[in-house]
Amino acid sequence: MKLITAVVRPFKLDELRNAIAQMGVQGVTVTEVHEIEFGPRCKVEVAVDDAIAEAALEAIANVARTGRAGDGHIIIGDLDEAIRIRTGEIGTSAT
Repeated sequence: MKLITAVVRPFKLDELRNAIAQMGVQGVTVTEVHEIEFGPRCKVEVAVDDAIAEAALEAIANVARTGRAGDGHIIIGDLDEAIRIRTGEIGTSAT
């Protein structure tokens, strides 16, 4: 599994969530952040299966890109385990 963290412009959030929802990604964490140089941004965190990680990265980058400075960034990391607290599901079924 991969943990994808993207910092994007706030007005791109709905479009980004729709794009990854079409891929079957349901669990998305969004945090409001403030970048010193560019102001308010949304930090989006999503855990995805390795099989769709590349497609999810491409979808996020394509949606977030405006071509102007401050479009944000994407960070990808390996995710060893995920557990859904309510059901006890483990692994990709918990994401």
